[in-house]
Amino acid sequence: MKRKAKTYTISAVADQYSLHPQTLRMYEREGLLKPSRSEGNTRLYTDPDLERLELILALTRDLGVNLAGVEIILNMREKMDAMQQEFERFFQYLQSHAEELTNFAEPPAEGTSDALVPLTRTTALRRRAFRG
Repeated sequence: MKRKAKTYTISAVADQYSLHPQTLRMYEREGLLKPSRSEGNTRLYTDPDLERLELILALTRDLGVNLAGVEIILNMREKMDAMQQEFERFFQYLQSHAEELTNFAEPPAEGTSDALVPLTRTTALRRRAFRG
C-alpha cells in the first residue's frame, strides 16, 4: 500500500516560515514553487516543497538574492543534479562493463593483428604530425 505524503496548507506554511500567504502565491506565480492542489483547488505543500522554500528564503533573506537570481540558481541546481545523475549512470555502466573495456584495451596477441593500422605505423604517424 502506497503511503500518502504529508502535505501542508498555505496558511500553515506561511505561519511556520513567518511569511504572508501572498508571498507564497508570488513564489508560485514566478515559478519558484509548484505546490500540488487538492480536489477543492487548495494549495498543498509537501516536504520537498518546504525544502525548496527554505532554500529560496536563505537566498533572499540571508544572501540578498533577488527573485530572478533565485530562479537562475534553482535552475542551475536542477541541471547540476541531472548531470550528477547522468554521471552516476555512466560510472555504473563503466563499472559493469569494466572487464569488457579492459579486454578491448589489451593489445592483440603476438602474431595477430586486429588493428586496421599497425601500432608501429600509428606511432610514426603521430610523431610526424607533432613535428609539423
